[in-house]
Amino acid sequence: MNAIGMASPPRSHHYHVYVVELSDQVWNFARFRRANPDYRLGMPFVYVGMTGLDPDLRFDKHKAGIKANGYVRDHGLRLLPGLYAMYNPMPYAAACEMEVELGIGLRQAGYGVWQA
Repeated sequence: MNAIGMASPPRSHHYHVYVVELSDQVWNFARFRRANPDYRLGMPFVYVGMTGLDPDLRFDKHKAGIKANGYVRDHGLRLLPGLYAMYNPMPYAAACEMEVELGIGLRQAGYGVWQA
């Protein structure tokens, strides 16, 4: 039980997917553009990741350059919990799968997506 009397998820369910909004400057990188041939003008640019940490802490580590993705370190603006919070937490295998599925879904919706 947690502090408010609700059952806590099993310890194995401590992985999270997360989505970081990126500045539109990432579109200047040919590598990013090649990864997003179906990008729809006006849609957000995002990084989709997976972590065993709280997404807020993982974002802070990206920004500090600790095991950071360069796009997030240099162009990350904020987390977008509305796109991922409903999935968390989950077991490792589910988080690995959800990271890929979430990226695919966002690309299909027209987002510019980067995944490590």
